[in-house]
Amino acid sequence: MTSAQLPAQIIIDDFIAPVCDDFIEILYQDADILLINKPSGLLSLSAKNPLNWDSVHYRLINGQTGVSPAFPEAKLPHRLDFGTSGIMVVGLNAVAARHLNRQFQGRTIGKRYIALLDGWLADNQGKITAAIAKDKELFPRVKICHSTGKAAISEYIVLDRQIQPRQSRVQFTPITGRTHQLRIHSQSIGHPILGCDLYHNQHSAQLAERLLLHASDLYFTHPADDKQRHGHCPCPF
Repeated sequence: MTSAQLPAQIIIDDFIAPVCDDFIEILYQDADILLINKPSGLLSLSAKNPLNWDSVHYRLINGQTGVSPAFPEAKLPHRLDFGTSGIMVVGLNAVAARHLNRQFQGRTIGKRYIALLDGWLADNQGKITAAIAKDKELFPRVKICHSTGKAAISEYIVLDRQIQPRQSRVQFTPITGRTHQLRIHSQSIGHPILGCDLYHNQHSAQLAERLLLHASDLYFTHPADDKQRHGHCPCPF
């Protein structure tokens, strides 16, 4: 069989999300946007597997009984990983969503995250510049690859260090927005994020019941008036 006749690699995603009992919290609302707090353990978008129907988008367009109304035109200009909690901006109409999409695509939206890392980082602040590529053999993981990867930059500041066990609370500012960027960048410098099931060391995944990564801040331009806005969501850990 020639290489042209070889069957294409089939990627099977058999992940089934556990039930998420936490609600989406609405932090801010006007006619054009929502700022919400996504709980850890909730998909941003419903997946192809019918068992993974529950998601941020599903709950927004259908409403949360007794908690929040339905927003039938809601659109997500960006996503957070399943295990990541924190702030997301939602477009409530097509015009607002397009405006926000352009900002994300143009990298004019500022983001900050809080994470708890295994061990003590040597420096109080720094920049991680390891290039990231898809890992076709270990879907859905990505990998550090300086020859085929795309440029990725994460800046960090150590907020505090805990003694027993040794852990570092870090504020991340991702300059680029690659898939799993903060998670694999943390692992690449020897300090994985606690609770991360994909990028970890021998014990870091077991040190927390959830991924200890939280989107705390968004800096963006409001679609209605083009004025700069700052959304903040306090870190729960």
